[in-house]
Amino acid sequence: MSKRVFIAHGWDGTPDEGWFPWLKKELESRGFEVHIPQLPDTANPRIYNWIPALAEAIVSPDEQTYLVGHSMGCQAVARYLETLPDGIKVGGVVFVAGFFKHLSGLGDSPDEKETDKHWLGAPLDFEKVKSHLLKSIALFSDDDPWVPLDNQDDFRDKLGSEIIIEHAMGHFTEGNGVKELPIVLQKILEMSQ
Repeated sequence: MSKRVFIAHGWDGTPDEGWFPWLKKELESRGFEVHIPQLPDTANPRIYNWIPALAEAIVSPDEQTYLVGHSMGCQAVARYLETLPDGIKVGGVVFVAGFFKHLSGLGDSPDEKETDKHWLGAPLDFEKVKSHLLKSIALFSDDDPWVPLDNQDDFRDKLGSEIIIEHAMGHFTEGNGVKELPIVLQKILEMSQ
């Protein structure tokens, strides 16, 4: 069974943005099967269509399955894990710029407020999420305009994630000059040994 990696992009995201193509190429060159599903209606992401889309892409999760989430993709990954039957575990997750507490810097548009409320207002069973994880890492930047650093608490305290804080990486997007993210590659390779 080959090792599989699924990358969940964020709000307004696409599979070919930023560091995703680089990570896909690096992992494939090491024998991984890599998928970056296009999640639906990215301008207005919703739990009810993102989680089924992720489940449809992954199909049969197992300990050779690794997940990477970026921003809202971290929420999607956690909520996907919450839906798995008891006893199923994935090899690990790398959460990049994830949040469960709050976001900052959002505009005042009703759509942005509604999306924020939709995800952050929906309950999440952290114990259930954690029960499906062999290992997790949560990566943050000390100057992220959207994801304040106190979001790390839930990853550390409720999911048992290893916390890594990078300096001056913004929201880990191409707009921040991030086209490669070696720490994510390194952590997937470590988890999959």
